[in-house]
Amino acid sequence: MSKLFPTRNDLPAKTRTAIIDQLNQHLANLTDLFSQTKFAHWNVKGSTFYQLHKLFDELAEGVEDAVDEVAERITALGGLALGTVRMTAKNSKLDEFPPEEHSCEAVLNIVADRFAATSKSVRTGIDEADELQDADTADLLTDISRMLDKSLYFLESHLQK
Repeated sequence: MSKLFPTRNDLPAKTRTAIIDQLNQHLANLTDLFSQTKFAHWNVKGSTFYQLHKLFDELAEGVEDAVDEVAERITALGGLALGTVRMTAKNSKLDEFPPEEHSCEAVLNIVADRFAATSKSVRTGIDEADELQDADTADLLTDISRMLDKSLYFLESHLQK
C-alpha cells in the first residue's frame, strides 16, 4: 500500500492508493523502456545505423514525456513516484535488453517487443482506471497508449519487407 500525502483530490483514498500502485508499475515499465530505447540508440550497428539512431532518440523522447506525466499524476493523487534507477530495475516487468545484440534488425525487433509489451500493460491500466472510476488516469493512459502504438508502427515499418 502506498503512503498518501494530504490532497484535496476528491477520489476516495482507497481508489487513489490503487491507482498510485498501478501508475508506479507503469512508471517502472516506462522508465525501463526509455533506458532500453536509449541503449538501442547508442549501440545499434549496421547499414541503417543513422536512421535508427535518430528514430530511437525520437521514440525515447516520447517515452520520457510519458514518464514525467505518469510521475506527476502519481504525485497529484497524493502518492510518491517511485522512479529511481534502482526502483525501476526492481519493479519493471520488461525483459532486459540483451547486451550482445547490436545489428539493426535484431535491435529493431527487441525494441519493438518492448514497446508492444508496454503498450499492452498500459491498455490493461486503462481498463483498471475505468473500473476505479478515475477518468483522468484512464485519459492519461489512453494518450500514452496512442504514443506507444504509433511508435510501434514506426518500428515495425522498418521490419516489413
